[in-house]
Amino acid sequence: MSRQLEAHLSPPHHQGSTFIAASGFRCKNWVAEYFNFCNSARKECTLVRFKMSMAISMRDLDPAFQGAGQKAGMEIWRIENFTPVPVPQSSYGKFFTGDSYVILKTTDSKSGALRHDVHYWLGEDTSQDEAGTAAIKTVELDAALGGRAVQYREAQGHETEKFLSYFKPCIMPQKGGVASGFKHPDAEEHETRLYVCKGKRVVQVKEVPFARSSLSHDDIFILDTKSKIFQFNGSNSSIQERAKALEVVQFIKDTYHDGKCEVAAIEDGKLMADADTGEFWSLFGGFAPLPKRAAADDNRQHEAFPVQLLCIEKGKAEPMEFDSLGRELLDSNKCYLLDCGVEVFVWMGRNTSLDDRKSASKAAEELIHGPDRPKAHVILSIEGFETVMFRLKFDSWPQTTAVTVSEDGRGKVAALLKRQGLNVNGLVKADPEKEEPEPYIDCTGNLQVWHVNGQEKTLLPSSEQSKFYSGDCYMFQYTYAGEDREEYLVGTWFGKHSVEEERTAAILLASKVVESLKLQAVQARIFEGMEPIQFFSIFQCFIMFKGGISSGYKSYLAEKELTDDTYLEDGIALFRVQGSGPENMQAIQVEPVATSLNSSYCYILQSGSTVYTWSRSLTTSEDQELVERQLDMIKPNVQSKPQKEGTESEQFWDLLGGKCEHPNQKIVKVTEGDPHLFSCSFLEGNLEVTEIFNFTQDDLMTEDIFILDCYSAIFVWIGQQVKSNIRMQALIIAEKFLEQDFLLEKLSLETPVFIITEACEPPFFTRFFNWDSTKADMHGDSFQRKWAILKNGAPPKTNKPKRRAPASYGGRCGVPDKSQRTRSMSFSPDRVRKRGRSPAFSALAANFENANVRNLSTPPPAVAKLYPKSVTDSARVYRSATIAALTASFEPVQQKEAPKSESEANNEENSDSMSGSFGSLTIKEDAMEGEAEDEERFPTFPYERLKVSSTDPVEEIDVTNREAYLSSEEFRQKFEMTKSDFYKLPKWKRDKLKMALELF
Repeated sequence: MSRQLEAHLSPPHHQGSTFIAASGFRCKNWVAEYFNFCNSARKECTLVRFKMSMAISMRDLDPAFQGAGQKAGMEIWRIENFTPVPVPQSSYGKFFTGDSYVILKTTDSKSGALRHDVHYWLGEDTSQDEAGTAAIKTVELDAALGGRAVQYREAQGHETEKFLSYFKPCIMPQKGGVASGFKHPDAEEHETRLYVCKGKRVVQVKEVPFARSSLSHDDIFILDTKSKIFQFNGSNSSIQERAKALEVVQFIKDTYHDGKCEVAAIEDGKLMADADTGEFWSLFGGFAPLPKRAAADDNRQHEAFPVQLLCIEKGKAEPMEFDSLGRELLDSNKCYLLDCGVEVFVWMGRNTSLDDRKSASKAAEELIHGPDRPKAHVILSIEGFETVMFRLKFDSWPQTTAVTVSEDGRGKVAALLKRQGLNVNGLVKADPEKEEPEPYIDCTGNLQVWHVNGQEKTLLPSSEQSKFYSGDCYMFQYTYAGEDREEYLVGTWFGKHSVEEERTAAILLASKVVESLKLQAVQARIFEGMEPIQFFSIFQCFIMFKGGISSGYKSYLAEKELTDDTYLEDGIALFRVQGSGPENMQAIQVEPVATSLNSSYCYILQSGSTVYTWSRSLTTSEDQELVERQLDMIKPNVQSKPQKEGTESEQFWDLLGGKCEHPNQKIVKVTEGDPHLFSCSFLEGNLEVTEIFNFTQDDLMTEDIFILDCYSAIFVWIGQQVKSNIRMQALIIAEKFLEQDFLLEKLSLETPVFIITEACEPPFFTRFFNWDSTKADMHGDSFQRKWAILKNGAPPKTNKPKRRAPASYGGRCGVPDKSQRTRSMSFSPDRVRKRGRSPAFSALAANFENANVRNLSTPPPAVAKLYPKSVTDSARVYRSATIAALTASFEPVQQKEAPKSESEANNEENSDSMSGSFGSLTIKEDAMEGEAEDEERFPTFPYERLKVSSTDPVEEIDVTNREAYLSSEEFRQKFEMTKSDFYKLPKWKRDKLKMALELF
């Protein structure tokens, strides 16, 4: 059975110790063995339950389907003598008009489950018996897959786009068949054939009579001769249709001519001006104008059709009367037909039998073959696994949530054993390891941030650029090194309490910046609480304060007569600390009440100059490091008072208004889902979209706008050939898409939006494709591009100048320019984090942070590292990366300085004042690792001057690492150990020893 059945499981219903004793498990390991038994027995128990609920016996299912759908991929069976016979993979995509086929497409989803789509394809010459067998076998295959598959009826020449997307660029059915009486054509003798091609996204290819009367102005035609392939482009056909047809030409050339024949493109209406055109028309007996045809009969398929709901009673479809089409009309014990004209949906209740479902499938076949019926697709689904298109037909459909019962079963087993008074540690699922998605962006670039006030923007200094207010709006520009050019990300961030006027102003200001960059930037729109990983990764250390400082926010408060709760340094403030590491950490200000605490996070509570840090009992060293680093940003040079959950002081609870219950579950983040690509049409404010199935990079047509929806973010891709008036409405298109919610995903209107221009795609977009960067340099429309590839075997190159590859960033681009600020792990002279680093580096950072200590043009004394090699790897990696970036940026650059961009020039004021102070600095970190303690060059002071209660304190020290300034001899006397041994201890133990000696 398919592993999909496991979604409906519950553990075996056995009685605790009775079952254990009867099973004969060894006493020592019986808990683990019992749990393993539940896992191994789950499928068997599920199979029994599944048979009972569906009244389906495995004896009713065809043995050819045994083991089907167990892994992602495609499986195909051909109906031979009423039996499905597997088709070898080498023949996938080859269909015969006299046969019927069953096709299973299995797809991996982000949730880890497998998704199944079952199609039965009927050739135009297949017998009625074979077609009926294919329909019945499709129902059986769905039953074998656990009743989760969606089933599609595919008639030759009228296939669904989803089905055709499996066999790109097309399928070209051949005459013949197993039981139809036809013979397969002789492959050795080439016959001239004429095909008509239809479709902008997938191509339907149909062979038509080789005659002038087959040609028309509306379609694309391919004439395949022995020595040459001609593509005839009807004058009314679109560029996208012509480009897609070229893929068919390429397929025919490679498949039937071994890639060794000529190709020619013939334009409708072009007279005998060139040899190819003359040769083409000579094959039809000479040129003659094509007559205009009347509208095709198929157009009536798109006429309004009254929706009918029919219930299957004893194999017959009986119409139902209803005032409103709602979900409550469907009974789990019955099957129904929803007749929408060009689409017929078959809904099968979960409690129906296999015979009932077969009867419903047969009734649908009879319905679509009725008189005066338009051609229709038949789509079958089981209750609980309905398609979006089916649910959209109803006036109301309740939102359902899938339950992962396998984990629920684990919890039930643990609860059962716990009631027996046994230790269940290890059975209950532990907190998952921190898994942050990859940002797919270079995080060592140059960041500039502007605060939006009214209609104006103000550039923030680097020390303030990561501190946002919830009542304000901000604009940022991030410049970083791409693979071969400089990349830009220009975005806006809207606080939850920001005013609409300033949001509009921020978008306009960002759009102007994008225009100044010649539309070669990615534009982002981001809301508070919905920030994507790219945002946090480029800011690295992010703080969000309550309130706001903009004029718009102040006016809003005055108008509504609301109290201003903007953050004050001398007031009471509570911050939730979150993130996965130094490269991605946030401190979010929340209401200073006990209910704001959450056992899954650490917190910083500030009351004037008093600071508490609160953490749950299972806090890790990584959590503590984030707290320390964020504390340096919020309240530097202040010693905090640690509070452990369950052992808090009364003063702590008094500041929060008293102790009370608080949650313990992490705040659920919007996770990335399976990506969906949509082609967009936006006319007169109306957005129409069409999903592109099994999409590739080639589906992104330069004349169109596409939306890539991955649930956690929306990407709007704009082709270079899109008209400028449509291009400027990209954000409106994204908002319309979120409002209409085509996939019924309940998308938030505040979902992050990225607007991307063709040839400027960032890695966090291209990762959804098998991306070929050479195609970014192509020019011309879609047809011209594909024609150049078909004729020349390589994409045409554009003459447009590439963006300058910067010399100002580290990492992939080599040695950075010393005049520029290298951002590595969020380090800059204005935003140093002292906590968590070595005492030497912390002292150095403290000197830089306090400008009154010394003249910034005077370099500090060289210092030595005091941490031993046993320091955690994560801290060492962070420290090494920071110092490597610093030392690299201080080295003189021999090459000629690159001209500064506008953004670099604007940032010089913030960087030049600090660059000189590091000119001769050499930080000795790892090189000093093995030196003896008596050779340390770290400044030392007497113990009495380093104590917290000293009457003659030393001013120029890092107060968080007072012990570092003791001499080696005095350190041994006070701590009764060497400095090396001391720094091998965990931080909490070091702090405890320091507190006892008044050094904390």
